[in-house]
Amino acid sequence: MPDLSPRRVRPWEALHAWQHAHKLFLAIHRAAAKWPAQERYALGAQIRRSAFSVPANIAEGHAKKGPGEFRKSLDVSLGSLAEVQYTLHAAHDLGIIDVEEWRALDLLSDEAGRCLWGLYRSGPKGRAGG
Repeated sequence: MPDLSPRRVRPWEALHAWQHAHKLFLAIHRAAAKWPAQERYALGAQIRRSAFSVPANIAEGHAKKGPGEFRKSLDVSLGSLAEVQYTLHAAHDLGIIDVEEWRALDLLSDEAGRCLWGLYRSGPKGRAGG
């Protein structure tokens, strides 16, 4: 029988930047699953990896010792987010996604980016909040 008791919240899950990045990852993963087969395994696989990297690096960096390590991980997350944004742009220009879906996903990426940049700029004190 599965354990249905509430699980503890991990510290990085409280970070707004992680929450927005995770929401973006879920939306990207679901959208790319509907792309044509050729693109699902080419651009789709790439954007899923990039989108996964954003919240994963926030979590990884938050778990590391020292503010410098966390900042490096946030830097990687920012790079992965830029890759997601470019891939969305390319998918739109190639006709893989329509303008409405592109705008919705782009808006999610902008929200994640604003939170991520805020956390990055906040420096070491950003570890506790978010």
